[in-house]
Amino acid sequence: MDKEIKKKLASNWFKLLQNIICDDIEKIENKKIKFKSKTWNRSKIKDEGGGEFRILKNGKIFEKVGVNFSEVYGKFSKEMVGKIPGANKNPNFWASGISVVMHMNNPYIPAIHFNTRFIYTTHGWFGGGMDVTPCITDNKEKTLLHKELKKMCDRHNKKYYKKYKKWCDEYFYLPHRKETRGIGGIFFDYKKDNWEKDFKFISDLGVTFQMLFNLIIRSKYKKKWTMKEKELQYIKRGRYAEFNLLYDRGTKFGLQTGGNVEGILMSLPPIAKWN
Repeated sequence: MDKEIKKKLASNWFKLLQNIICDDIEKIENKKIKFKSKTWNRSKIKDEGGGEFRILKNGKIFEKVGVNFSEVYGKFSKEMVGKIPGANKNPNFWASGISVVMHMNNPYIPAIHFNTRFIYTTHGWFGGGMDVTPCITDNKEKTLLHKELKKMCDRHNKKYYKKYKKWCDEYFYLPHRKETRGIGGIFFDYKKDNWEKDFKFISDLGVTFQMLFNLIIRSKYKKKWTMKEKELQYIKRGRYAEFNLLYDRGTKFGLQTGGNVEGILMSLPPIAKWN
């Protein structure tokens, strides 16, 4: 398949998924609050693509949720060339993806993160994953999350779940705290086994994420909570912010390739605290 067709299929899927997820979130809020949308361009001088980030704040269920889509292209800087596969032969790149981060009002509902991307240098690959960060332990929820992710992975390759779960546990780890960010999920990068199969896999992950966030949120949003539990959530959010600012690849990649700063930092919680 022609690489331009691959790019178009991937970015069209990410854009469609952005619409589907935003529609679901507004339904959870009973359509009483809407996303605010902002489009941006990578360059003010020439066509290097851009994107759209959508943010919904101060809802009844969602304290803050961001759903970002981007499709950017251009040349990597000299600093980036050595860090990105295939870029040392040719600094031109193309990248598209979707990123979702949910911070909830109710401390019983975990923070939920998802992203998938397709990057093209002299060759193309997929990356992404989803993970869940509760501030109040719920073993049933953890079991459900991993059962559904395993089921989804097994539809494509029986080896994926074990491999991508391990990758997620290692990736979302705060070495300075010696603790994991949450209860895990799956994470993968440089995925380039077979384009059609890989595309089916990341599409399936998008649909599974949609199903899971609906299940998790709808099962808990009526649960009563206290200010003491809210304080626990603020502390946990501090850890979330630390990870995203210190270690997250997506944050670094976005900032180093001229992405939209507001869109990149939308993953940060609205309020976080430190002891």
